[in-house]
This record gives sequence, C-alpha cells and structure tokens, in this order.
Amino acid sequence: MSENATVKRIFDFRLLRRVLHYAAPYKRKFYISVALAVLLAVLSPIRPHLIQLTVNDYIRAGVNGDGGIKIRMEELVIWITVIQIGLLLIESGFRFYFSYLTAWLGQTVVKDLRVRVYKKVLGLNLSQFDTTPIGTLTTRTVDDIERINDVFADGLIPIIADLLSIVAIVLVMFISDWRLSLISLAPFPFLILATYVFKESVNKSFIRVRNAVANLNAFVQEHITGVQIIQGFAVEDREFNKFRNINAEHRNANIKAIFAYSVFFPIVEIVLAVGTGLMVWWAATYALDLERVEATDLIGKMVAFNMYLNLLFRPLRVIADKFNVLQMGMIASDRVFKVLDNEDFISSEGTYSPQKLKGKIDFNSVWFAYSKENYVLKNISFRVEAGSTIAIVGHTGSGKTSIISLINRLYHIQKGQIKIDDIDIEQYKLDDLRKNIGVVLQDVFLFSGSIMDNITLRNDAISKEQVIEAARLIDMHDFIMELPGGYDYNVMERGSTLSLGQRQLLSFIRALLYNPGILILDEATSSVDTQSELLIQKAIDTLIAGRTSIVIAHRLSTIRKASNIIVLDKGEIKEMGTHEELLAKGGFYSKLHEMQFAKKLPVKVI
Repeated sequence: MSENATVKRIFDFRLLRRVLHYAAPYKRKFYISVALAVLLAVLSPIRPHLIQLTVNDYIRAGVNGDGGIKIRMEELVIWITVIQIGLLLIESGFRFYFSYLTAWLGQTVVKDLRVRVYKKVLGLNLSQFDTTPIGTLTTRTVDDIERINDVFADGLIPIIADLLSIVAIVLVMFISDWRLSLISLAPFPFLILATYVFKESVNKSFIRVRNAVANLNAFVQEHITGVQIIQGFAVEDREFNKFRNINAEHRNANIKAIFAYSVFFPIVEIVLAVGTGLMVWWAATYALDLERVEATDLIGKMVAFNMYLNLLFRPLRVIADKFNVLQMGMIASDRVFKVLDNEDFISSEGTYSPQKLKGKIDFNSVWFAYSKENYVLKNISFRVEAGSTIAIVGHTGSGKTSIISLINRLYHIQKGQIKIDDIDIEQYKLDDLRKNIGVVLQDVFLFSGSIMDNITLRNDAISKEQVIEAARLIDMHDFIMELPGGYDYNVMERGSTLSLGQRQLLSFIRALLYNPGILILDEATSSVDTQSELLIQKAIDTLIAGRTSIVIAHRLSTIRKASNIIVLDKGEIKEMGTHEELLAKGGFYSKLHEMQFAKKLPVKVI
C-alpha cells in the first residue's frame, strides 16, 4: 500500500479499534483517563464564571454599599479567591494525573507491541530479510511503534479532552450571553479553515519525514555495516553525497512542517485578538444604551469572556497538531500491523518433538526458489544415511548453501519433500528440529558481548565447564585464556576484535557444545590458516564419528573421506559418488579436482 493510500484510510475506525485493542488489558486506566478528560472539561469554565460573579455581585456591591456591606463583601471576595486557588490546584493535579496516565498507557501499549513485533520478525521466513532492508525493519520495530505511543499520550485521548473542553466553554458562554458569544466567536470560522489547511500541510510534511527517517535508518545501518568495503574501495565521498541527499530530504520535510507552524500560530493569535477586539467594541457600544447597573454587569461578563476566549483558543492552538500526531500514529500502526499480519513465516506448530535425531536425510524431488519460479534448486533428490558424511561441491550460485538452508527449515520449498529420520520436516516442532542441527557458516556472526555469551548464546543451562571442555577439544582453551578476561573477553560487535579464523573456531566450539544430531559445515575451513584448519579437522574427525555430517568445502582435500560427494551446477545434481568414483568418471568433479591439484592453479571451488 502506498503512503497516499494510507493517508486516505487514516480515519478507518477498524484500524483505530485495532490499536485500542492493545489497550484492552489496561482498560481500567483507559476509562479513568477518559473520565478525567470529561472532568477537566467541566472544571475549565468554572473559574471564569467565579470571576464574573465576583465582579458583578461582590465587588460592585462592596463599592456601592455602606461600610458594613463593604467589609462583608471583601471577605466574600477573599473566600472566592481561595476557592479559585483551590480549583486551580485541583485542576492542575487532575491535569498532571491525566498526562501521566495517558503517557503510561501509551508506553505500556508500545512495550507490548514491540515484543510482539520483535517476536514476529525473529520468526519471519528468511526470504523477507533477503528483500527487506534491515534498517526498514528496525524502523518498524523502534520508530513506528514509538509513534503509536503518541496515539494515547498526545493523540486520541488528549483530542477528546480538548474537544470536550471547547464544547463546555462554548456552552457556558452562550448560556451567559448569546449575543456576546456570537460577536466574540465571529472570527472562529476563519480559524477552522486555517486549522484544516495547517493540518493538511503538516500531515504531508510528516509523511515525507517518516519516509526520510526510514531511508536514513536503512542507509546508515547498511553503510556502517559495510564501512570496510566503502573504505577499501575509496568510495567515501560518493556514499557521503548519497547520505547528504537523503539527509537533505529529511531536513526539507521538517522545514516545511516548521513553516506551517510558523504561519499557523500567529494566525491563531490574530483571530484571538480580533475576537477580543470585537467583544470590547460591542460591549462598549452596547453599554451606552444600558442603565448603570446593567453596564456594571457587562464588565463582569467581559472579564469572564476574555478568560473564556483564552481557554477556548488554548486547545485550538494545538488540536490540529494533535490531530496530525494521531494521523502519524495511525500511519505508523498500519506499517506495524503489516509486519504482524505477514504470514510468510516458518510455522513452529509441528507435533513431532524428538530428543535426539538419528540423522537420516532424504531429499525427494525438491524444487526451491527465493522469488517466484526462479528456481535455484531443481529436482534435487539424494539420501544421507544416519551417521554418514556427505560433501557438496560446486561453483558459486550452484545451490550448495540453499540445500543446507532447507534442512533446518529456514525457507519454504515450492515442490517436493524433505524427510529427516523418515518424517517430513514440516511435522517437526521447529525449535526441536533446529536444536538438533549444528551449523558452522563461512561468514561467522558474533554478537557484542563476551566469548562465553557467544558460545552458549546466553543459555544458562550450559555450564562454563562444558564450554571449557569443548574449547579444549579443538585446542582453543589456551588461546581464550590468553585474552584479557579469558572467557569474559568482549568480542565487540560482529567479533571485530578477533581475526576471521578465530571467529570461525569460536563458532565451531558453539556447534560442538550443542552436540547436534546433524552437523552442517558450510565452508567452515575456508577462512582459516593451515594450522587452524588442522585443529578443526582433528576436532571434526572426533565430532562426526557416528553423526550425520554435511560438508560444503572450498578445498577438495578436506572431503576425500566423505562417504558420498554431491556435485551441483546451476541448481542441479550433476554427479554423485565417492572421491575415487568421481575421479574415475572423468567428469565435472574430475575437472574441478584437476583445476586445484593437477595444474596447481590457485583456484578454489566456492
């Protein structure tokens, strides 16, 4: 849906009801905030009316009366003043609690929504991350949800409070003197028109601002992550110019909104001044035709009406702004609900929950595409017996990584069937399936935190002794202990303080520790030096004993012992067999082997 379409549906009460649904667990506080809005609307006109009463009934009587009456009237004026101060304090207290309650309600709904959205994002099909910038999802999870807070704190309920206050004040004004009300409110239609124009102008600017914020988040996140490439190819100036353009769009959108504010607020003040001037002019003209007593009554009305106008225009100054806040909250909620409504996720509702996988794998005529029918795997069929080791080789883009991504259900397949231990993987509970599959990737990702946290993934059930045992298995314990803090050493974001080979070894410890039924090594030794490769190979020999292993390797020398080798090309299986059998065929695999060894060319199968 386009942004314009979203704006047209901004008053869709279905969408508003859905936002309010998340406040249902806190409906008591919601109702209290609405009740406070009504109470504040009732309290607003009381103080001006008391001042009118003071001027007309007490001050006038005290001026015109004898000494005793004057003293008594002075006492009444003092009491009226005390009552007004009390009302002011009470109103301030209610207004404070009202502001606190609406803000609390908004933040609590935001907390609940953010948890739901983040959980949903974690469960999305990986194809969503292939097509959606991470910065955009970050905006949905952080910025857009924060705008929903404004629906409660600065939008819906405050608008209700302001509208009730306006109705109450206008009603009291007309009850007090309908002619004076009509005169003083004569410029009111111009203010309504100005408010509408202001709302539309600011709303368009806000939409541009939100789009610019999403673009900024996506651009900055992507380019900070890839800063090494930017610096390595010396394209800082070109990328910086792109950033300046996006940032300039953000600035221009904000300036347009600021311009609208700069025009609107002076218009409000002018309308208020005109309304006050008309009131004074009419009252002065009208007073010439009145008796002295009636003219004195008019003075009290003018004082009260001056206060009414100020109270009336105070919410009018901000109601258009609050309405825009409500609109932006609705736009943000529409975007957030699109994430929540996204059905492209891997279902975890399987019924089969094994404690341990034996490791038998069957691919039966599997077809898979990342987008539509652009298949990257075509009619793939093979079997891996439990406890055996197979290797997958092929050029870049042949589909090697796609196969292992399907084994632990990171993507949906379009055709065919995948079975593990003779059970369709769709029937497995997702968590139990993935816990039994250990994966060591070529591109190792480490989170900001300690080595211990990255190895255990913050699983408190794994003891430090178990981690040390796994580290000793591949001779990494001594290296880790040499680091400042040992296992508490902070590897920083993405493991930037460690070499690529060291990160690879840590990920291998992680796989060893979880003792999976199926082990997947996606070019796990491609980024390490010879010494590290020997360490890993030694650990692999121990780990794969009696365990199903799938190895994707750069170096054909590392897969000679595999019980079966699958050769892929353009998503299709070209050959299968042992190392010796494939060499004897003199086919695709033999040519790859010859490129690496016979001619001794520095070429790797990737």
